[in-house]
Amino acid sequence: MRVGGRAICFVLTVSFSANWAATAKEVPAVAFFGFQLINTSLEPTTAAENDRVRMLDELFEQRLGNSRRFKIVPIPPKTQQKIAAGPEISGCNGCERGYAQSIGANWAAWGTVQKVSNLILNINLYFEDAKTGEMEFVKSVDIRGNTDESWRHGLDYMLRHYLFEQP
Repeated sequence: MRVGGRAICFVLTVSFSANWAATAKEVPAVAFFGFQLINTSLEPTTAAENDRVRMLDELFEQRLGNSRRFKIVPIPPKTQQKIAAGPEISGCNGCERGYAQSIGANWAAWGTVQKVSNLILNINLYFEDAKTGEMEFVKSVDIRGNTDESWRHGLDYMLRHYLFEQP
């Protein structure tokens, strides 16, 4: 009976390992094209807001990478140059899919921050299947206040509660 118990334990271990490996292969490779500020307020865009956009980019990549639910695919310099020379990702009529496919990503991801005023802003996040164009995730959160803390908190809230579905 002991030999049988070891055999069952071995089979369970192999089965678990195989399932884990299959799950690991299904982690979407994501091309993240960054956040864009859309300023619809009557106030000019400030250097601090441009810094906050970069802060969100870094925070997003860090959180996604740490989650182990996604793999961020680095965007090579030549592709970055093509992107910079073209229209914004948020309004390029599907160019994000081509860029994502060209670097081996399954999904394209990007975000926008719309500034209505210094009090009212919203953060929007989009994930799209690079082959089918189907939206995998679309979410928006409103934030109050135009500070580093409010932007950070808004992105953290969206990721934690909606993308990662944690309390």
